[in-house]
Amino acid sequence: MAILCASTSVVFSPSPSSSQRLSFSSLKNTHSGNNDSFLGFSVASWKSVARATSFSVNSMRDFRLRFQNSDKLVLVPDNQGWMFEDTEFEGPDIWNTTWYPKAKDHINTEKTWYIVDATDKILGRLASTIAVYIRGKNLPTYTPSVDMGAFVIVVNAEKVAVSGKKRTQKLYRRHSGRPGGMKVETFDQLQKRIPERIIEHAVRGMLPKGSLGRALFNHLKVYKGSDHPHEAQKPIELPLKDKRIQKLK
Repeated sequence: MAILCASTSVVFSPSPSSSQRLSFSSLKNTHSGNNDSFLGFSVASWKSVARATSFSVNSMRDFRLRFQNSDKLVLVPDNQGWMFEDTEFEGPDIWNTTWYPKAKDHINTEKTWYIVDATDKILGRLASTIAVYIRGKNLPTYTPSVDMGAFVIVVNAEKVAVSGKKRTQKLYRRHSGRPGGMKVETFDQLQKRIPERIIEHAVRGMLPKGSLGRALFNHLKVYKGSDHPHEAQKPIELPLKDKRIQKLK
């Protein structure tokens, strides 16, 4: 289609008058020795028009294209005019300038690693901040369908805080898959048993559902205590701009 026009830009030229207008078939037969092509068919050079001006493309009117660094004008037949718009004075929009990340733009080994201490941090506000950095929403190159985010390490998961009466009223459910296999426990009970699961559960709910969300969830590393095995990645402190994230004593 229009992408076959090579790397040169094109300029529209007005169609000749009715007395000078030639059909595309007669022009093709007259200059059959010309080997130039446009959209897969032979075209002839047209040098009768010396100056290119703007015009509006009509469905029943053929027009010509002048290629950059060339004096040749290429005639576009009526049945090909639907690919061009009247606003494209300097040629068809064959260059797509919309940027989309390539594989080299989101290599996991080159991504940033962050670390955050969950001590006395409000669970929901901490999880939302972690989800933003895992998804990459803090980056100008953020793309919803691509893994552009960073890795986040959470330490001291057993010291995360909640507000109100959530320690006794917030419930976590899991099911074994067998009849009557529903297990229910409170926030306080789960924090004593598996404190890492609380932060993982909160962050997982803020990530996309599907294959992308499952891949992004692997960027979260939650640990009980202050030790973690990721010193080689040289993690930096996670920026926490929300002052309400710290529980007031």
